[in-house]
Amino acid sequence: MDTKELLKKVRKIEIKTRRLSDHIFGGEYHSTFKGRGMTFSEVRQYQFGDDVRNIDWNVTARTSQPHIKVFEEERELTMMLMVDVSGSEFFGTENQFKNEIVTEIAATLAFSATQNNDKIGLILFSDQVELFIPPKKGRSHVLRIIRELIEFEPKSKETNIVEALKFLRSVMKKKAIVFMMSDFIADDYQQTLKIAAGKHDITGIRVFDRHEESIPNLGMVQMQDEETGELMLVNTSSKTVRKNYAKFYHEKVAYYKDSFSKSGAGSIACRTDESYVKKLLGYFKTRG
Repeated sequence: MDTKELLKKVRKIEIKTRRLSDHIFGGEYHSTFKGRGMTFSEVRQYQFGDDVRNIDWNVTARTSQPHIKVFEEERELTMMLMVDVSGSEFFGTENQFKNEIVTEIAATLAFSATQNNDKIGLILFSDQVELFIPPKKGRSHVLRIIRELIEFEPKSKETNIVEALKFLRSVMKKKAIVFMMSDFIADDYQQTLKIAAGKHDITGIRVFDRHEESIPNLGMVQMQDEETGELMLVNTSSKTVRKNYAKFYHEKVAYYKDSFSKSGAGSIACRTDESYVKKLLGYFKTRG
């Protein structure tokens, strides 16, 4: 993709997603993810009606006048976008590939965070961490994130959610709002997720295409595994083949739901032919 085409694409996504974050998500995001709590601001003389629990006894003793600590809401937050860039994310039979939907969701969330003057960082992962952009503020930073989401070419096509979560824990020492976007066709990440969710506010966004849920009866078909690149002939007219695939797929989905639920993390499921706007708004409203 040449630079001119890339900038055109970035601009198109910015216009669409910024409008969404300005008119719909800004307020919802703010009320859903309030600050980390109260931070100490100053000490002043006690006034009638002040909460006696906030008396600063050291200053009171030193001045012989009662003083209290004043606190204010610590509003600034950090949002981390964790995006699966493995092979399976390039699947799509409807209007858009999964990775295109993910880019729009990520951009909408990033602009919503920018409205609240929060920092935004990015982790792109496959079975390894492919790219890490440390959290920063501002529109130009968000545009860089969108650019990477559009044109980044991963080294690997496989997925390892455990590695991505371990990396998150190692680079983010303070609590962050984390949105992890993937189809979550992966194994054995529940325990690592539980540890990460104990420290961070994590939401999984499962983006999938409805044609992934089952294999249609098309006779003998040559298929390619998007993650391994392996080509194989599959007899789709076999009921057993179709049944086994459906079982495999639904087991992975059930594991995703169970893992996020048991970890105390949030979860959203968004099909490529559905409105991610409605999905995100519904999620924000239930949490807010």
